[in-house]
Amino acid sequence: MTKLAENLKECGAIKFGEFTLSSGKKSSYYVDIKKASTNPVILKQIAENISNVLKTRSIPADYIGGVALGGVPMAVAASLETGLPLAIIRKETKDYGTKGQVVGDIEKGSSVVLVEDVATTGSSVLKAIETLRNEGISVRHVIVVVDREEGAGLNLSGAGVELIPLVRISDILEK
Repeated sequence: MTKLAENLKECGAIKFGEFTLSSGKKSSYYVDIKKASTNPVILKQIAENISNVLKTRSIPADYIGGVALGGVPMAVAASLETGLPLAIIRKETKDYGTKGQVVGDIEKGSSVVLVEDVATTGSSVLKAIETLRNEGISVRHVIVVVDREEGAGLNLSGAGVELIPLVRISDILEK
């Protein structure tokens, strides 16, 4: 088990019981990454892991993007760690102000690596990818803190996007 996986368990980010996920599906465990993203030591560790993935895989990116709300703390931390500018993708367009769904000064033709907290089926990150692509922005990689291994990788692959988990739920649950 990786140090990050150990820290996620130790901080209480993995809870056991009866839970209903955002998809409506029932689960015997819940991944509460907010427990980790509000802990500065673990948040820094997540940012360092994201930076290492970008470097070791030579992933080109003009921006780090976070899907509101869960991915934003990790994206902010990764932006600070890598020096890449930040973009935030809202789940829906606001009725006021600039009314945009993408927060950040992103130019068309730029590439964004999205950061997400937990991936189950990938539906929320797929919506963010569609939003960015509709703005002329390239997304080819999503880095997720925990992959629940319930189809997100396959669904993202179908959209031409690689899912890169920092931790797989099987790594956490096996110990």
